[in-house]
Amino acid sequence: MSRHPVRRSLAPEALPALPEAPGVSYIMPVLNEAGHVADAVRGILAQEYAGEQEIVLALGPSTDGTTETVRELALEDERIIAVDNPAGDTPVGLNLAIARTSHPVIIRVDAHSELSENYTAAGVEALRRTGAANLGGLMRAAGRGAFQRAVARAYMSPVGLGGPAYHSGDRAQEAESAYLGVFRREVFEVLGGFDETLRRGQDWELNLRIREAGGVIRFEPGLTVTYWPRDTWSRLARQFYATGVWRAEIVRRHGAKNSLRYFAPPVLVLGVGAAVAETVLQLTGTTRRWPRWVRRFTRLVHVPSTAYVAGIVATAWRAKDAGLRERVWFSAVLPTMHLAWGAGFLRGLVAGAAASRDRSR
Repeated sequence: MSRHPVRRSLAPEALPALPEAPGVSYIMPVLNEAGHVADAVRGILAQEYAGEQEIVLALGPSTDGTTETVRELALEDERIIAVDNPAGDTPVGLNLAIARTSHPVIIRVDAHSELSENYTAAGVEALRRTGAANLGGLMRAAGRGAFQRAVARAYMSPVGLGGPAYHSGDRAQEAESAYLGVFRREVFEVLGGFDETLRRGQDWELNLRIREAGGVIRFEPGLTVTYWPRDTWSRLARQFYATGVWRAEIVRRHGAKNSLRYFAPPVLVLGVGAAVAETVLQLTGTTRRWPRWVRRFTRLVHVPSTAYVAGIVATAWRAKDAGLRERVWFSAVLPTMHLAWGAGFLRGLVAGAAASRDRSR
């Protein structure tokens, strides 16, 4: 990535006015998405928007027929452009796609996402109205089976991911980051693109640089994107472990600029680890040799873990419009997300993330 120093401000007053219906370029990195990419592309082409449109897909080294599917789509519609991304990394693919775009508005899309029909028109109108450099809407997670529906419920729950407005927000506001992103082209002209050394979390890092350059990030709840999360437990665990590793890498680089909420999962992992260690020591008889006051004190390590388990069970039991199987999965998905993310964060904090890859796809 060519990461140039900021040459000019991205503040609203520094951005030129957008025309009524500016051309829009959609960028999508894909890797092993044969089951999703065609629907994602068709959803983009179905957008109700008057301006010119193009879709640039960065093709990673897929092994499931994704590349062939995309090239067939490109033959059917000249608005679809394919570029090769031999490295397969998301930020590299995003930058390769951006380099092939030609319009003043750039919209990031994902093969696992489906845009609402007015997403483009509403996003362009919001850019014009707010002067934002980047904005996004609500990520509405959805699932087709009990497990995937449970994961989607966890995504949308404050107990699951929490934090960012794009998971459960309901009012327009300035934001720290945005889901996917409806960008002014000036963002990439000024900042040079996504950081290719970050395999995950590169969107947050770019939004940080946008804010440092005076740009505004907006959450607009009128923009909705349907997201289909991982559909197996192992893929979900690998995804969240990798996400935790790379969030720790961002913390190592940017320190206090990160929210304190990112430290909750690793604290949970340490607490659960302490409770397990105390239990093992107790079962092996090791604690019998300890003074009584020490044994009483160490047993307190079980209180947070017990409270956490009780909270997870209560949250799953209160889940609305969910059958028994979905509630059971929900009670398993929540700690999977928290503990996998927290374990990855601790690993990344200690060792960094240079060798870590997301193998959930």
